[in-house]
Amino acid sequence: MMRDPVAAVPEAEATGQTAAIFADIRAVYGVGVVNLVWRHLATLPDALPWVWDCVRPAYVSGAVASAAASYRAAAVLPVAPRLALADKLAAGLDASAQAGIGAVLAGYDRTNAMALVALSAVMARLQGEPAGARAPAGSPAPVDAVPLPPLPALEDMAPAIAELIHRLNRLGTAEPAPLLASMYRHLSYWPGYLALAWDQLAPLDADGRLASAIAAAGALGRQQAASLLGWMPETPPPQDAMVLHAAIAQFVQGPIDRMVVNCAVLRRAWQG
Repeated sequence: MMRDPVAAVPEAEATGQTAAIFADIRAVYGVGVVNLVWRHLATLPDALPWVWDCVRPAYVSGAVASAAASYRAAAVLPVAPRLALADKLAAGLDASAQAGIGAVLAGYDRTNAMALVALSAVMARLQGEPAGARAPAGSPAPVDAVPLPPLPALEDMAPAIAELIHRLNRLGTAEPAPLLASMYRHLSYWPGYLALAWDQLAPLDADGRLASAIAAAGALGRQQAASLLGWMPETPPPQDAMVLHAAIAQFVQGPIDRMVVNCAVLRRAWQG
């Protein structure tokens, strides 16, 4: 049985309202997986429906996609060397593997920036920041599902692969035991690519470029989030606002801040 790093409702075990919200999240995100932050919120009394009600209007209107696009246009990312076709083939990545890796990187790159701005807006809402003018609707995010394989369990992997995933997960953070980003587990189907990803990201981590980009990305994402507050209902949170704020912050100011940069760097290098 796969154990998540925090309390979470597995997708396969969700029932009733939780299962319905999970299905809606998959449909609205256009990715066939429910990220850990949502599965964690499902363990807190009434938190999942309240937070999803906060952000869903902005998602379906395209406002989140527009804010995420503004974030991407303004973000300054470190550059990793481009992976040529010869590099991919030398790592044992055939056409099928290349398609799978591309889908994983595309799926997480799509949702990471949107999650950063949307959940940052929820945090601002919980801190009592005023809504201001409603941001204009934009083009809704794509809803054609990005096909992702099942999320593998660490305990089912070879120890060397699991250790490499943990090493990758620590890139860009000084936390001794950061929450494990799901993307690396999804990429474990292709160990050769995990090794390439390490070679691309580790030098950027060693000289501080990842950490600087991650800090800037978090600040920029929270700046873009202000435009989404007008889309949120005035319904009071179902529990102490700061408790719920802390539950979300451990993701936004952790794996989401980190992976919005790391994933984007890897995807740009993958695409060439």
